[in-house]
Amino acid sequence: MPTREEERKQLLERANALPLCPGVYIMKDREGRVIYVGKSRKLKNRVSQYFQNSEKNLKTARMVASVRDFEYFLCDTEMEALTLENTLIKQHNPKYNIRLKDAKSYPYIKITDEPYPRLIMTRKRDKDKGKYFGPYSGVSTVFSVLDTLRRVLALPTCNRRFPRDIGKERPCLYYQMGRCCGPCTGKVSEEEYAITVSMAADILRGHTGEVKKRLAEQMYAHAEEERFEAAARCRDTITALDRLREKQTVVAAPDTEQDVIGYYGDEVTACVSVFYIRGGAVVDKDEFPAGGERILDEESLGAFICEHYRVREYIPKQILLAFSLEEEELEGLSQYLSEMAGHKVTVRIPERGQAHTLCELVRSNAAEKVRQYRLEAEKDEGALARLAEILELPTYPTRIEAYDISNLGVEHLTAGMVVCEDGKFNKSDYRYFKIKSVEGTTDDYASMREALDRRLSHLEDGEGAFGKLPDLILLDGGRGHVGVVRELMEEQGLDIPVFGMVKDDFHKTRALCTEDGEISIAKENAVFLLIYRIQEEVHRFTVSRMDAAKRKTLTHSSLTKIKGIGDAKAKALLAAFGGITGVKNATVDELAAVKGISRGDAVNIRAYYDGKQT
Repeated sequence: MPTREEERKQLLERANALPLCPGVYIMKDREGRVIYVGKSRKLKNRVSQYFQNSEKNLKTARMVASVRDFEYFLCDTEMEALTLENTLIKQHNPKYNIRLKDAKSYPYIKITDEPYPRLIMTRKRDKDKGKYFGPYSGVSTVFSVLDTLRRVLALPTCNRRFPRDIGKERPCLYYQMGRCCGPCTGKVSEEEYAITVSMAADILRGHTGEVKKRLAEQMYAHAEEERFEAAARCRDTITALDRLREKQTVVAAPDTEQDVIGYYGDEVTACVSVFYIRGGAVVDKDEFPAGGERILDEESLGAFICEHYRVREYIPKQILLAFSLEEEELEGLSQYLSEMAGHKVTVRIPERGQAHTLCELVRSNAAEKVRQYRLEAEKDEGALARLAEILELPTYPTRIEAYDISNLGVEHLTAGMVVCEDGKFNKSDYRYFKIKSVEGTTDDYASMREALDRRLSHLEDGEGAFGKLPDLILLDGGRGHVGVVRELMEEQGLDIPVFGMVKDDFHKTRALCTEDGEISIAKENAVFLLIYRIQEEVHRFTVSRMDAAKRKTLTHSSLTKIKGIGDAKAKALLAAFGGITGVKNATVDELAAVKGISRGDAVNIRAYYDGKQT
C-alpha cells in the first residue's frame, strides 16, 4: 500500500496533467464518498494547489488529508461551470461544502386575498392571489415588522375575519386606545381598509416616501372638508413613519433596491454577510458563519451566492459584492442569476463612492461576526477536540447525533434524535420516531435498534438531515444499547463510533461507555458540560414528542374508536362542543348539525356513549 506522501505525489501528477480551462472538480475520500465540489476558471492550477506542499488554512488541510481520488468535468464557459458546480453540490451534499437551510425555513409576510385582507407570517408561498413579501432572515424579524406596521397604520391584531365577524363582539382595547382602526365596528368600508393595506404593501416594498406623500394629500383634503379627526390621524401616521425611518439605517437613495454581500475569513472561520436594502434603507440582514470543517473561501463564493438565492426565491436587480471576482466570474454569475430570476440581474464590485463605502460596512460586519463566532466556538471546539482525543475518534466530531427512548407504559414508544454540529444544536435536523415494531412491552433495546435502523437506512439518499453521515453517535443508555446498535451497523456495513451516555442514581450524566466498559469524563469539565448539554437536550426533545403524542391520543382516543369517525371529524366535534364532555352530552340532532357529521355518524356517536354500540 502506498504511503500518504506517495499518494499525494500521484494526485499532484494527475492534477498537473489537467488542461487550463474552466471546469468542476470532485474530491473523494478512501471510501469513494464525495467530500468536496469546487470549480475553477483554470482547472489545472486550482486542483494542483491542493496537493502541493504550500501552506493551506486548517479546514482546507483537513479536507485534503482525506482526499484519495478526484474526478473532473471540463466546461466551455464560466456559466456552465457554475451551473454544474451547483448541481453536483446539491446532488452529493459534500461534507466540506457549506450548506444553507431549505427554502421552507425562510418566513414571509403575506397579505391575504380577502375583502378585509390580513397581514400574517407564513413559511409557504402558495400559488394564490395573496401578496408575499420577503423572505426574511428569521421569524423575530417578521413579527417586528408586522408589529411596526400594525402600530403605524392601526391595523387589527386579532384573529377575527371581516366582514363575517363585524358586530359580533364589542371592539377590543386596542380600538379604544386608538391602536386599531376598528373594522369590527362596521364603520370602516372595504375601500377605506384597502387603502390602508396598500400603504402597508408600499412600506414593505420600501416605498415609505410614496406612502407619506399619499397621507399628506389625504390630510390636506380632510382638513379642507373640516374632518379634523381624520386629518389628525394622517398627521400622526406621517410622524410615526418619520420615526420608523429614523430607526432604519439609510444607506442609499430612497428608490434603491439591492443586496450587498460581504466576505471575511481566516484560517479557521469565515463568514458571508448580506444586507438587504429596500427603499434606500437596510431592512434586514443575514449572516452565514462557516465553522467546523465547512470550507467557505473566495473560490467557493459563486456557488454559495447561487445557492443562497435558490433557497430565498427572490433576487433583486442589483447585487453588490465586497470581495474580488474575475470579470468572467462576474459575468457568469450575473447570467446565472438573471436566468434564475427571470429578469436582468447585475452583479458588480464598486470601487469608489457610496456603494463602495457600503460594501466596506458589510465586510466589517462579516469580520465582526467571525470574531464573535471564534470567541464562542473556542470553548466548544476545545471540548470537541478533547472529546475526540478521549474517545480516540478517527475524525474530529463535527456532527454528533444523540438518541433517547421515552414511553408511557407500553404506549407512545418514541425515539428522539437531536443533532449537535460544531458544538451547537441544529434544531432543524431534529427528528423523532414513533416506534412500530415493539408492541405490548417496553423493550428499550429493540426500540433503539428500530430508530437507528430507520435513520441509517436513509444515508444512501444523500438528502436532508438523514443524508448526512454523523461523526459520532451517542445513546442515552448503557452497554446494552451500544451493543445492539453496534450489531446493527455491522449488519449494514457501517463503522460509525457509538457510545452510551450513562446516568447516575440522580439521573444526571456520569460517564460515557462502550460495550466493554465506562470512560470517565468527570474530571474533563468542558467535555462533561458538552455531554451533559447533549443528554439533557435529547431527553427534553424526546419527552416533549411523547407528551404531544399522548395528548393527541387522549383527546381523540374515544371519538376515533367510533365507526366512521376519524381525526378530522373528531376535531370538528371537539371544536363545536368545546371538548369531549360536550360531545358526550349532545343529542343526535345536535351532533348531526356539525359540519361534516352525517346523521348516521351522529347515531353511532350517541350509541357509543350510551353503551349500545356493538
